[in-house]
Amino acid sequence: MTARMTNPARLLPGVQPAVQDMFKAMHQGGVPQSTLELVHLRISQINGCGYCVDSGVTAAEKSGDSAAIGRLLRVAAWRETDIFTDAERAALALAEEATRMADNPDAVSDEVWENAAKHFDEKALAAVILMTALTNFFNRLNVTIRQPAGAAH
Repeated sequence: MTARMTNPARLLPGVQPAVQDMFKAMHQGGVPQSTLELVHLRISQINGCGYCVDSGVTAAEKSGDSAAIGRLLRVAAWRETDIFTDAERAALALAEEATRMADNPDAVSDEVWENAAKHFDEKALAAVILMTALTNFFNRLNVTIRQPAGAAH
């Protein structure tokens, strides 16, 4: 399988550096890299972005999480397992609701927001929200152009 076209973020001048700057800023929010990678992976699963699932697994494995493989295999069913911390669960719930906005008239519920706010200060919440937004951005690009999974990252 080949992509329909070059990724728009790489094709148009200025887009890729701007996105990279957002990633750099996001990583200064104080959220563990492994948590951000779980968020990225879960959102990519929801959106059916094979390229981002593949790259998310690779990045999560590199994040230093010694239990990465077992956790990655279970992230789609994170509610039914106890291997995720309360903070990770709060981040995953926030990311899911922010991704599935059209599925719920109260897109991000007060309950999910308040739980996330118990585990993360505003900078960390900003990081989780930015990871959610950036992942959704890339999922939409990659799904639209049919970027194949396993292609060069």
